[in-house]
Amino acid sequence: MSLVLDPAAQDLLFREARTANTFSDEPVTEEQVQAIYDLVKYGPTAFNQSPLRVVLVRSAEARERLVPHMAEGNQAKTATAPLVAILAADNEFHEELPQLFPAFPQAKDAFFSERPAREQSASLNAALQAGYFIVGIRAAGLAAGPMTGFDAAGVQKEFLDGDHTPLVVVNIGKPGENAWYPRSPRLSFDEAITTV
Repeated sequence: MSLVLDPAAQDLLFREARTANTFSDEPVTEEQVQAIYDLVKYGPTAFNQSPLRVVLVRSAEARERLVPHMAEGNQAKTATAPLVAILAADNEFHEELPQLFPAFPQAKDAFFSERPAREQSASLNAALQAGYFIVGIRAAGLAAGPMTGFDAAGVQKEFLDGDHTPLVVVNIGKPGENAWYPRSPRLSFDEAITTV
């Protein structure tokens, strides 16, 4: 086998991991979330810009504010998941660049002085980080239920500000009863990979 990661870890993170649609009532602790973030923060982003920002929705009051903004098919599972995270892109990430990219602190002004350039870069790089975050959830032995079916403008108004764009809402916890849909097909190597 050409992978260094042992087969059990490969299964945990990829082959056996699934999007959960139901969750047990076992809580997700702050320590678990801290461990997830402390692992996934090392994923690469352009200029180390790290634009992902996470809003943890824990309280019943916050959950009641979030659920109406979810697509109908996502409301019940969001209402009952032990923890919900709103993953957003910080469009003002460039303010942190002198600290995060000391090799070239001028990147803040050289590449990101214009808001459209920041929004495009923040969206792409925060989406990369969202992928790392999902893998980190799996590494913690939890299941993730990532969803893009929500009213982004409503979630932004309710939980964020004009400088933060919501990308994905993720339900997090131990899987519950009948948590999985049947595994959907994937493209084969030859269907997805081209060599030139």
